[in-house]
Amino acid sequence: MINYNGNFKNSSFDDFENRGFLYGDSIFETIKIIDNKIIFWEEHYLRLMSSMRILRIDIPNNYTPEFFEKEITKTNLKIDSLFSGRVRLTIYRGGKGLYLPDNNFPVFVISSKKINEKLFKINRDIYKVDLFKDYQIQSNLISNLKTNNRVINVIGSIYAQENELDNCVLLNDNKLVTEFLNGNIFIVNNNIIKTPTLSTGCLNGVMRKKIIELIKKVPKYEIQEKDFSPYELVSSDEIWVTNSISGIIPVTEYRRKSFTNNIGTIIISYFNKQFTGF
Repeated sequence: MINYNGNFKNSSFDDFENRGFLYGDSIFETIKIIDNKIIFWEEHYLRLMSSMRILRIDIPNNYTPEFFEKEITKTNLKIDSLFSGRVRLTIYRGGKGLYLPDNNFPVFVISSKKINEKLFKINRDIYKVDLFKDYQIQSNLISNLKTNNRVINVIGSIYAQENELDNCVLLNDNKLVTEFLNGNIFIVNNNIIKTPTLSTGCLNGVMRKKIIELIKKVPKYEIQEKDFSPYELVSSDEIWVTNSISGIIPVTEYRRKSFTNNIGTIIISYFNKQFTGF
């Protein structure tokens, strides 16, 4: 189901003049829904508004948290009265023009899709990763945003499929570990949990933020936002892929080394307990 600026459509819409399609001039949020409850909505909304300001897209007065929450819920109810799944909220600059737009007014698109797993799944399947070194993430503020410019992620995903990998680690222009193709990265050594700083160009992920907040409240673990090279991956006890839909996906194999998922399982269980309390 698609909500195109407040109008519902049963299938994809064709608007080949929109700037998101022509220039990647758009941003999006991928949001988890459990029984009509929008998970981490405040964090998604604040990131969305911050991204609009950085990209100089106008923010109308009616673009409040309540407005989008209502539009998302209306879209989901078209599918199921008790919807659980994923929502993509996209905002693109509605103006025409070439690189220079003739206006900065936004258009939003909401698409919803049901998924089988309601809560975060504690994944026990084999999950094999390696480095993707053909292209690098630029270490700047724009890379922190969730824009439609995801070409590296697409090419990296094709590379992963061709090499029978489940995911790839992306590096930045300084050859530092930045993120995974579809999420942020955390590594664990003993009770120290580390994730790259935003200055690497990694996505300013919502799940990344929530995991950092949680670990800071648990005295037995130490969280570090600290940059590291690919060499530290092999010496880690655990490696996690994190995003808002899957939560934590534990890596089981990187360059012939196997990894555990002890602390990752504990963290995911904590979040799932929160969700079952709705």
